Amino acid sequence: MSSTAERRQQIEAKRAKLAELRKARADRQKSDSDRKSSETSAGSFTPRNNDVDDLLSSILRESRGPGATAGNGYLDSGELTPSSSMPGTPSMGTSLLPSSLSGRASRNSDFASSIGTTLAPSINSATDNVMAREMVPRFLPDLIDIEQELFELPTKKERVIYNKEVQTMEIEVETPNNEAETLQRGVSEVDIEALQAARDRELEEESVQLDKEIEEEIREIPPEELASILAAPELLEFVDSTTKMFYRAIHDYDPTRDYRVGTEAGSDESEGRVKRVCEFFDERYTKNRSITDVDWSPQYPELSVASYNKNAAALNEPDGIVAVWNLHLLERPEFVFHSQSDVLSVTFSPFHSNLVFGGTYSGQILLWDNRSKHLPVLKTPLSASGHTHPVYSMQMVGTQNAHNLITSSTDGTVCSWLVDMLAQPQETQELIHAGHNKTGEVAITIMDFPDNETTAFWVGTEEGNVYQANRYDRAGAKAGLNQYDVYKAHAGPVMGLHFHPTSGSVDFSDLFLTSSVDWTVKLWRTKSLAKPSTTPHVISPLYSFDESDDPVYDVKWHPTHPAVFGAVDGSGKFDLWNLNMDTEVPVVQTSVGTGRALNKLQWDKKDGRRAAIGGSDGKLYIYDIGDMAIPRESEWSDLQKTVSGMVGGGAQTNGLVDGDVRSIAGR
Repeated sequence: MSSTAERRQQIEAKRAKLAELRKARADRQKSDSDRKSSETSAGSFTPRNNDVDDLLSSILRESRGPGATAGNGYLDSGELTPSSSMPGTPSMGTSLLPSSLSGRASRNSDFASSIGTTLAPSINSATDNVMAREMVPRFLPDLIDIEQELFELPTKKERVIYNKEVQTMEIEVETPNNEAETLQRGVSEVDIEALQAARDRELEEESVQLDKEIEEEIREIPPEELASILAAPELLEFVDSTTKMFYRAIHDYDPTRDYRVGTEAGSDESEGRVKRVCEFFDERYTKNRSITDVDWSPQYPELSVASYNKNAAALNEPDGIVAVWNLHLLERPEFVFHSQSDVLSVTFSPFHSNLVFGGTYSGQILLWDNRSKHLPVLKTPLSASGHTHPVYSMQMVGTQNAHNLITSSTDGTVCSWLVDMLAQPQETQELIHAGHNKTGEVAITIMDFPDNETTAFWVGTEEGNVYQANRYDRAGAKAGLNQYDVYKAHAGPVMGLHFHPTSGSVDFSDLFLTSSVDWTVKLWRTKSLAKPSTTPHVISPLYSFDESDDPVYDVKWHPTHPAVFGAVDGSGKFDLWNLNMDTEVPVVQTSVGTGRALNKLQWDKKDGRRAAIGGSDGKLYIYDIGDMAIPRESEWSDLQKTVSGMVGGGAQTNGLVDGDVRSIAGR
């Protein structure tokens, strides 16, 4: 293809040169014709000495009669020597010119007068002298000098004055020498024109030959070669980048916009209702896969990420993928990352806008960079120093200058990683519970840190209990699992755990929610970390929300409204709760998608208006809750009263809850 382009450039260059030569030849021919015409005009208007001499000689011969000869007073040298006897000399009043020459004399007289004021007096004087010599029969002084001076024409062309009459006169001015020069110049011009014509023909023939070669090279591409061209990575990357910009443009979105500027929420949401904004699904990447985790970008409010498990029907595709979706690019993912194992957890880096972390079924921690290709740029080794069991939970803790990625797996291992060094964990802990019968490991299914906390964290387990653990030794507590304080109420694995965000006038960061496959959502208050128990102690929930009829797979507090939280269950329902309005039933219950199970829920980090819900059908649903995300000033004090009422009624409900747990455990 490059050779064809070079040939086309050569042809265009030669065609341009050919046109330039033709133009130069036309300009040269035009200049030659202009020069010839100017020389002809100038020569026709230049009088010659011989013409004037012949004219005067003929006049004098006519005036003397037919018998006049050179011996009678006219010499060949042009000197005037009149004879002593001149019979038949006409009188002063008689015309000196015969009738046949009167017209010619008149014309020459007019020509002489047109030459200039300098010559006119001399010509008149010469005529008078000639007439005097004819009439007086005696010798006159030698007038040779006068004759030469009278009929000497000026040699400077700039003294010639042109008029209409002179310009129309036809006088041959070329001498034999001029004719030879003209002939020689014409021959040379003919040779040059012949050479140029030959060169032009050569260029034209070469151009035609190149055109034929190009036409021969423009051939029908075989299907196999065409398939290899269309599968080239460079072409795919170009099409990928350009189609992204195209789709953004057709959705009335500036494709060059910086994500960090933020997005303006729409004004068409209905108050008190949940509205579905869009759903993300790609037939190529997400078909026959389920979403295992979701997250929102802290820097780009319109970007969300979802992790997917294996597609059993496509053996040639990667086992796990991570797709980054854009609210302004609905037809396809913004980025797609690959994994050799199912991706069970995913999170954006809050301090690096280009990085995405994922935890896999094999135990590896992967790091993708959206400036790179599909494969991870860093990953942990499959060794005993890291995770060897599925990683269902991960969280970034710390600040911009000092932060760590905390991950947990189902074998009870908790690792702390530096984001730029995943070869081995910075810290490793094994959470062991001595009270377990078969194994001391605590199978972690979910983990969460309270806001502004980097040491103490809580974990949900497969047995249904929630435990508190510490990364380091602290006052009154040791590093590792606090096995004596047990948050016990769920009858099945804990699938969701989330602490209340620290926002507003009242701090509720000691409250957290859990969801389980036992169809319930429970509200808890943490025990004081300064006074851990030294003997087994069961901590009961503040309240249990039993509205769901299916396993509740995830629950999340709203980031800005203190009394609002959302939950998703196995029947495809999205429940929106407001504890200040009702604690028995959700304020809004929405059926999402096709009714298949909803696995994960995450609020956007900007203002909490949008919720990303991941389904087992492989679709990522985006919902907008409208004005319900905007809290009133009294919401925090109202929640205080609500929680106080729950604590007061806890003594009456604890016996029922514990009895239900014992009965379920017995069954």
